[in-house]
Amino acid sequence: MNKDMDKLNFLTAGVPLRAGNKGYGAGFEILNDMGLDGLELEFVRGVRISDKSREAVSKSGKVITAHAPFYVNLNAREPEKVEASAQRIIETAITANELGGYSITFHAAYYLDMDKELVFKQVEAQTRLITEALAKDNNKIWIRPETTGKGTQWGDLEEIIRLSKEFETVLPCVDFSHLHARYNGISNTYDEFCAIFEKIGNELGQRALENFHAHIAGIEYGAKGEKKHLNLEESDFNYKDLLKAFKAFSVKGAVVCESPNIEDDAKLLKDYYLSL
Repeated sequence: MNKDMDKLNFLTAGVPLRAGNKGYGAGFEILNDMGLDGLELEFVRGVRISDKSREAVSKSGKVITAHAPFYVNLNAREPEKVEASAQRIIETAITANELGGYSITFHAAYYLDMDKELVFKQVEAQTRLITEALAKDNNKIWIRPETTGKGTQWGDLEEIIRLSKEFETVLPCVDFSHLHARYNGISNTYDEFCAIFEKIGNELGQRALENFHAHIAGIEYGAKGEKKHLNLEESDFNYKDLLKAFKAFSVKGAVVCESPNIEDDAKLLKDYYLSL
């Protein structure tokens, strides 16, 4: 892999809000001022980044992850949509790797009322094509399907662990807020968080805990799962016990804050973690 992490790093999901429209250069200055460790590139509608932004990211010395565009469904009914989805993931990985990135993540698929085993096989087949395409380019960046926040979306923890077992460069991106929302409020205690780390460590080995990629945010949810992200202090998400579990399992890697106030909650998370 490109980078092995020596500690737990705290990142913002995108350029810090205080940067306004001044771009990545200003964003990295803010991260430095706040003592934060990096950011996740948010490729929302397409994998596009200007030469000026590329230069700022490459020279930042910060931990960089990337989120593939949201128009991804490796289980779409139309073959052309599946192909386009795989291509977006490949483009994200290539761009992030060129910029010295650590890891990329994406929402892999929707069930579309299909048999879950069939959907798994489809996601697995597409993941094989993606990883083989990247291997030809000698690209070894971590590829990480993300745990999803609604029952209609492929990607519960068991599915993502199972997929990760099949590929050398695939590991989970655990969105703890999504897991909390997906099951309408569970996965929110110290013991539950520890059980997640224990399961990942037992099934994927210590390397999965030492090369972790997590998303954290406050979250609003209902019977059908995720509704929207909230600031941590405005939600019931138990981030303090989650960070205690991170510490207990000596997890290393990248924690990306996806709260609406990205840099303030990233700072809140890092400060609390360092206080433990």
